[in-house]
Amino acid sequence: MKNFNIYFLFLIFFIFSSFNSFDNSIVWGSIGHKVVGEIAERKLNSNVKLIVNDLLDGESLASASTWADEIKSDPLYKKYSPWHYVNMPLDKEYSDIQKNPKGDIVTTLKECIRVLKNPESSKESKSFYLKFLIHLVGDIHQPLHTGMFEDRGGNDIKLSFLGKPTNFHIVWDIHIIEYLNMDYLQISDELMLMNEVDFSLSPDEWVYETHQDVKILYPEIKNVINIEKDYINHKIPFIKHKLFKAGSTLAGVLNDIFS
Repeated sequence: MKNFNIYFLFLIFFIFSSFNSFDNSIVWGSIGHKVVGEIAERKLNSNVKLIVNDLLDGESLASASTWADEIKSDPLYKKYSPWHYVNMPLDKEYSDIQKNPKGDIVTTLKECIRVLKNPESSKESKSFYLKFLIHLVGDIHQPLHTGMFEDRGGNDIKLSFLGKPTNFHIVWDIHIIEYLNMDYLQISDELMLMNEVDFSLSPDEWVYETHQDVKILYPEIKNVINIEKDYINHKIPFIKHKLFKAGSTLAGVLNDIFS
């Protein structure tokens, strides 16, 4: 009986530790999305903020920004996986490629906007598509979400980040932002001091601009085995600009939809 109790306590400790590790990975991996949501919320018109707050049942944009990633582990939501990206050859634009019949990030963003603008859409439907809009505006400003099909947007490009094995997509999703060693509120505070940026309200323009970015990033890491500090420090201003622009764009879209 004593051995059983020791085993039971060990099992509980292991499970608890595992959940903590899982939660930490979510928190750190979501910093970029939370920055985009936080900046957008600070830029919302007061009336729009009330509408968005109602649709999210009081949840902040920063908190809601990670929902579309968190549901990926649920088989019921697997069909939405293609909504997070669009794979394109470097020498093609979105208008040139054959579209995925299961959807992509551009078609989904347009659908989000359509549903949210439709006065006949139910609150449940608007809440669902609002959460996806918040997340996908962040995704479409991350260049590797318009990366090549052959390497799954950089996921199959294996390299190291400061000596630790990873892949090119995760470098841009997570590692460079984590390197700042700041939480999302600290980053947001800093970025809110930046000069205002120009943005459009068109998903077609968002994907075009981001794809121009990715055309630069791919050649830069050709034959690169390890991402060093020089590369990181060179890209930090660019990433900060993209995060601020994504947040500003999200605010602009929401202000346009609900004003």
